[in-house]
Amino acid sequence: DFNSFVARTNTCGELRSAHVGQEVTLYGWIQYCVLLLWDKRQGLFLVLRDFQGLTQIIIPQDEAHSHVKKLLSNAPVESVVRVTGIVSPRPPGQENPKMPTGDIEVKAETAEILNSCKKLPFEIKDFIKKSEALRMQYRYLDLRSFQLQYNLRLRSQIVMRMREYLCNLHGFVDVETPTLFKRTPGGAKEFLVPSREAGKFYSLPQSPQQFKQLLMVGGLDRYFQVARCYRDEGSRPDRQPEFTQIDIEMSFVDQAGIQRLIEGLLQYSWPEERGCITTPFPSITYEEALADYGTDKPDTRFGMKIVDISDFLRRSDIQFVQNALSYPRGTVKAICIPQGVRYFKNKDLESLKESAKSQFNQEIMEIICRPDGSLKSLLTKFLGEEQQSELIQALNMQVDDVVLLAAGEHKQVCSALGSLRLESADLLEASGLVLRDPMTFHFLWVVDFPLFLPKKENPAELESAHHPFTAPHPSDTSLLYSDPTKVRSQHYDLVLNGSEVGGGSIRIHSAKQQRFVLEKVLKEDSEVLSHLLEALEFGAPPHGGIALGLDRLISLVVDAPSIRDVIAFPKSFRGRDLMGSVPDYVTPEELAPYHIQVSWPLAEKEAKQN
Repeated sequence: DFNSFVARTNTCGELRSAHVGQEVTLYGWIQYCVLLLWDKRQGLFLVLRDFQGLTQIIIPQDEAHSHVKKLLSNAPVESVVRVTGIVSPRPPGQENPKMPTGDIEVKAETAEILNSCKKLPFEIKDFIKKSEALRMQYRYLDLRSFQLQYNLRLRSQIVMRMREYLCNLHGFVDVETPTLFKRTPGGAKEFLVPSREAGKFYSLPQSPQQFKQLLMVGGLDRYFQVARCYRDEGSRPDRQPEFTQIDIEMSFVDQAGIQRLIEGLLQYSWPEERGCITTPFPSITYEEALADYGTDKPDTRFGMKIVDISDFLRRSDIQFVQNALSYPRGTVKAICIPQGVRYFKNKDLESLKESAKSQFNQEIMEIICRPDGSLKSLLTKFLGEEQQSELIQALNMQVDDVVLLAAGEHKQVCSALGSLRLESADLLEASGLVLRDPMTFHFLWVVDFPLFLPKKENPAELESAHHPFTAPHPSDTSLLYSDPTKVRSQHYDLVLNGSEVGGGSIRIHSAKQQRFVLEKVLKEDSEVLSHLLEALEFGAPPHGGIALGLDRLISLVVDAPSIRDVIAFPKSFRGRDLMGSVPDYVTPEELAPYHIQVSWPLAEKEAKQN
């Protein structure tokens, strides 16, 4: 009941023909200012808006209503008003089928300006383009738009359904975990919070990972939380320094159990207007994802999968091919772009090749299928007609298709072609083809990730592929102690339309194994996690969990261009709050209790003094 506890009788979006003759009191914002129009009925019109919709208000032109006319006609757009009047049918031919309230209007009897609005920095209309900076600076005005209202209300409904499913149907316990804690080894950088003890700092947790494991040690069995998380990732597009996870942990569960839980959770909370989702979700291994799509978060809404043609070209005399295949994990792979000749210009092909070179140091060769079925490529002079025919068949090429071919080390080739696959899809869609319908939702589990990866800055050392608490695959446990580079993990990612929307794992519940991973494999100081290691020694149950990225999930559901469009008060991509000018300076006096002094760079110091 939207009208309980408040002074209005109805919202601006609920009046229908059934309400004709009733006296109603509406509260809302004046949607239109210039559109206070005269018409042949000699009535003054305005449109009143609230969170639920629009209602047309008509002010009769007789003397008895002159005060109402004067009041409302002088009110600026976006002023907050109260209107009391009688619901009336619109005259025949003046109904508006595009408005839910389009069959009626309210004849105003009395009105009151509750708060006048000063000149706006931009119009509150979804179709009016505003700069991102201006929207962020006046976020409280941007929130009045129908799209943001819809996004935030749908987000609330989905979270409520998730709570119902987890707590009411499956016995999960909603537990709030601390925001002030200590640094976690590995993973993303964490924000530091100074304390009044000299040299000692809190960290804002990048996730409640340790706490949810400790809750399993504490016997809670099933935990969940709508958790606020923090990562100091600097200037990264479409990332937020603070974000929200649906955080879940269970005892006595395996990977399949977690996957069934999440599939049921999403099916239960999925909005009806987005259609049904089918379970179980398909699943592929990390190696399959890399080999077929060139990424661990593949968009499976369209084809153009990577094809391995190493065996076909192995018997050729092409020097660069033979050089590539002579290396360990050397390969030759390709993607086929349907109708690429028709949609791509020469500059597009050159741009794709340059992208692969600059991002992956990978050379690309193109092959074009001519109208007569023959191939145009530097490659063809090394191939006979029969071999060319076999190549066409292997790549399933049709007339006007374009193939992009790469040779080299397996991961580099796959990553380059995976990137080109997405860039090619962008170019095809820019030309009018629809490959990735935003209202089609393809979920996918990616499993069997490597447990460790070489550090970029020092490949001789290892780091956790996800985090140091992930358990090794049961089949690879012995390799943990002999060759950790070959160990698969019990980690699983949930991918939706090419974006990772969730990730989790079965955890290490043995203190001995956890200490070995930290000290011997990752070369980390285990003392930082002494509390967790000690807890695992007190009868920790086998356990596992997952976290769903709520912001990313909702942005995909509503097809938002950015996750900022599903967060009420987001930060800019540089991590700033433009509305409140945050972060901000603090005085030396405010820093003194925390034993901190700021050492200003000379230029910044001069600018501050000026």
